[in-house]
Amino acid sequence: MLNYNYIISGASDKAIHVDLTTSDIKKATPLVIFVHGFKGFKDWGTHNFVAGYFAQQGLDFLKFNFSHNGISKDGSDQFNDLEGFATNTFSKELFDLNQVIDFAVSEEKFVKPSHIYLIGHSLGGGISIIHTAENRIIEKLATWASISSFRNLWSIEQEKIWKENKVLYFANSRTNQQMPIYSTLLEDLNRNYERLNILSSAKRISQPWLIIHGEEDPAVNYNHAQELHKQQINSKLMLIKNGDHVFGAKHPWEESELPDALRCVCDATIAFFKNNT
Repeated sequence: MLNYNYIISGASDKAIHVDLTTSDIKKATPLVIFVHGFKGFKDWGTHNFVAGYFAQQGLDFLKFNFSHNGISKDGSDQFNDLEGFATNTFSKELFDLNQVIDFAVSEEKFVKPSHIYLIGHSLGGGISIIHTAENRIIEKLATWASISSFRNLWSIEQEKIWKENKVLYFANSRTNQQMPIYSTLLEDLNRNYERLNILSSAKRISQPWLIIHGEEDPAVNYNHAQELHKQQINSKLMLIKNGDHVFGAKHPWEESELPDALRCVCDATIAFFKNNT
């Protein structure tokens, strides 16, 4: 497999670190763009294994760090930019994803893809749903453990505190950090409520859509997947028995193979993308 790294400009001119895994840089092949979730990053756990797994099946795999995800160094797993994290908004993430897609279809460093597909995980699933509804260049969408509403990420009580204090802290159990987000995220959500309504966007998706969710997901209950599926009757819903939020993966991932549940998710997604392409 071949791996390439790029830096492009994101929201507020902050850097977006991008990497591409491919079996042939000179051949026009389908491109899968992976969108990470909250407190996520492109090099988390099994993501590099997943990229190679897809590339082996003839699907180029591009993943990236959102410009305001809190990690400023490529390849790092340390949240060293908490101020950037604090100023993130959902609109900024939508802008970043658009930048990545524009880069993928226009960058002279590699051949223009024959098809563009999206995978969104968790919060990244919500971002991907909105973007797919807005951008017809996306030919197929797969969401893994996606949320159905941004407001499900916090409680009503937390939102009250957030508004009063202008900041809310989210614990990161891996790094033992209290990660701040300013109330500008809430303001963005309220100001752009119609655009940032995930269920409303789900209704407008006309592209083929595969919804995958773990039945035992402790972070995002599988009823989110069922709710998304109700909005778009043409979508396909796949529940992973005993699957958790990351389908058996963890960070760091020190095994030589993908966990069984994640491999099942990857196989189903690859088959979905390759069908009739």
